[in-house]
Amino acid sequence: MTVSTGNSYLDSLSASTAAATAATTKSKQTIDQSGFLKLLTTQLKTQDPTEPTDNTQMVQQMATFSQVAGITEMNASLKSMLSDVSASRFGDASGWIGRAALISGDVATQATNGAYAGQITLPSDAKDVAISLVNSSGQTVYSKDLGAKGTGDISWSWDGKDTSGAATTDGALQVIVTAVGTNGKSLSPTNATWNEIQSVKSPATGTTQLITGLGSVSPSDVLQLS
Repeated sequence: MTVSTGNSYLDSLSASTAAATAATTKSKQTIDQSGFLKLLTTQLKTQDPTEPTDNTQMVQQMATFSQVAGITEMNASLKSMLSDVSASRFGDASGWIGRAALISGDVATQATNGAYAGQITLPSDAKDVAISLVNSSGQTVYSKDLGAKGTGDISWSWDGKDTSGAATTDGALQVIVTAVGTNGKSLSPTNATWNEIQSVKSPATGTTQLITGLGSVSPSDVLQLS
């Protein structure tokens, strides 16, 4: 590909150079700063003394190339900055290991102390709210009537032990919430659960991921950090 500079003589030199290059290799299809200066020097050496190159036109050519070179350097700088920011984000996220993250969803994972916890958000006032935790076999291992609650967030937790004091070994549990509004109609609350961050993964390409009992989670999906 030959780029026009606006000067017929310089363009002819560039076209000749491009043709010669294409004959030997097809991989290099652009001209760098060294090549541009070489063409410009050749133009000055071979110009007709009686009709020298117009100074204004030459300045325009140099300004255009300088602008392109500046954009290239700026892109390189931005890539470097992006790399630094990614490293910084990984450093920040690695400090979250061992802490709990509040993540939207209907599955609660067990903390290292055996407990489960989460948050319910009601769209409007409710005259009755109840929560149940169900294992993979469909059995309810915990349930509680929370009573009447107002609009907004409701925190809940369970120590993971049954009435006899035995700790559950069911692992992740599904959270089922039923809520009845003051008008007697069912409400549709949203759920979020607390999940401990076990490790952080930062691939060579892609975004940093938090590893929890739910699997890989993006830091941007964390609603709150304990």
